[in-house]
Amino acid sequence: MNLAFFLVSKSETIYLSPKNTMRQALEKMEHHRYSAIPLIDNTGKYEGTITEGDLLWKLKNTPGLCFENTEKVMLKDIPQKVNNKPVKITSSIEDLISLTITQNFVPVIDDSGIFIGIIRRSDIIEYFAKKYSEIM
Repeated sequence: MNLAFFLVSKSETIYLSPKNTMRQALEKMEHHRYSAIPLIDNTGKYEGTITEGDLLWKLKNTPGLCFENTEKVMLKDIPQKVNNKPVKITSSIEDLISLTITQNFVPVIDDSGIFIGIIRRSDIIEYFAKKYSEIM
């Protein structure tokens, strides 16, 4: 099976740049009700995923940091506790499924490391649940 079947393209995906601020990430997560967002650099390469947990740990571990001054903290300066691994668009479905066990979404890159979209765990589960119900 081709991974492109599950792909949510970059144009339909919410993402941020490592040069965005902590405040921008918080506001985007709140607006879209996401707990994690991929980070894409200015060349289009996937740079990791920022999570609510990363933002909370930064807030907790930075003396004097409060919501009002989160606009001064760049995402590139926030440690990412979770390594959300990407897959190449040419990867196998087995590679994809093994990552969805621990990731809500899997970033998808091309052979040059350019971000092309995501695959949501919920879409994988929905697909296989439907297939399962068809054979039962």
